[in-house]
Amino acid sequence: MADLKGKTALVTGASRGIGRASALALARLGAQVLVHYGQAAKEADAVVAEIRKAGGTAEAIAADLAMPDGPHQLAQRVRAIVGDRLDILVANAGVAKAAVIEETTVADFDNLFAVNVRAPFFLVQQLLPILHEGSSVVLVSSLAAHAVVGTLPAYAATKGAIDTLVKHFAAALGARGIRVNAVAPGVVATDMSSFAKTDQGRDYTLSLQTLKRIAQPDDIGDVVAFLASPDARWVSGDTIHVDGGSKL
Repeated sequence: MADLKGKTALVTGASRGIGRASALALARLGAQVLVHYGQAAKEADAVVAEIRKAGGTAEAIAADLAMPDGPHQLAQRVRAIVGDRLDILVANAGVAKAAVIEETTVADFDNLFAVNVRAPFFLVQQLLPILHEGSSVVLVSSLAAHAVVGTLPAYAATKGAIDTLVKHFAAALGARGIRVNAVAPGVVATDMSSFAKTDQGRDYTLSLQTLKRIAQPDDIGDVVAFLASPDARWVSGDTIHVDGGSKL
């Protein structure tokens, strides 16, 4: 895969799961990585320490992306560190809540859209001044945007919105030489999908997939790193399904 030495990257929600795996994958390719977190400072520091131990460069950076001004604050902090150039933005931070239609509250609905849709939209907006020709933006969609998986109607709607934003962002920013894509994972063994670690959850997950194992975060992180790299220089406006052949 292409060398990312000299490149700067921000990964949101990078203290654990897919975000952590993406940060580590980008660092292995030589990028300086800003490891964003909301509450998990200890876990984010551990990711930074792991990158530095391997000879890479990383810093932890905090912001509450559920707040209306969270993306604006994060963008300011990023610019204070990297200056006027950001090469890679991975907008991974997200929340999920399983609930049927009747049990979904307004507060839960608003929080899902605030973190999963509003935050990446305004983070892209606020970081546009330091994105440049050759920069790459990677958003995170989900299998749930394309297929009914569990009781996730509100969450799935947020990921459907991400698929739409990818196309509009890619169309708007293409003239500047900025690529925008998304990855759409299936069920991954993370804290967000802890049910997959149970026997019942494992059986259900494997029943969805043509590849018969449970996905690990680095299965997704490596694809994120590919999309962020020059190897994907002719890919934009696309959502890449990274789901082990789910729901074919």
